[in-house]
Amino acid sequence: MKYDDASWHYGGDFPKGLPIESAGTHIGMYVAWCLLNNLAGEIHTVDFPNELNMLRAKSVTPGKWFMEHCDEKFTDEELNEKGNYFTQHFYAPDEAPYLEAYEKVLGSGLSTLYEVKDEWSNYDKIASEITNAFMAWSSSS
Repeated sequence: MKYDDASWHYGGDFPKGLPIESAGTHIGMYVAWCLLNNLAGEIHTVDFPNELNMLRAKSVTPGKWFMEHCDEKFTDEELNEKGNYFTQHFYAPDEAPYLEAYEKVLGSGLSTLYEVKDEWSNYDKIASEITNAFMAWSSSS
């Protein structure tokens, strides 16, 4: 199952003047949180552990890591079973709670969410929101 794809964003009404990598920032932030919080699928833990260690070491930003190591696509293969269940609740539904949180936390003063900088400081801000949502989801599951 494909949850998101950067090409869905830069292939449409994508703002002129932004690099296409900006289309993957919101996806990369979420995927990074999942992988850094024990929700990684075997493709990352078994097949490509060195790439996962790059993310853990924060030697590359979340969006850049996602674009380079997930082929710009966020699929169920990226996550383990628990990660997929959570993603179906928080990222994938039509009401998109993740995107609402992303906009609330990182979108202030920007003309488009694609302008959010792919930086670890922004990751830290959205990570606390994802953690809170995960904890609430875990306690109700």
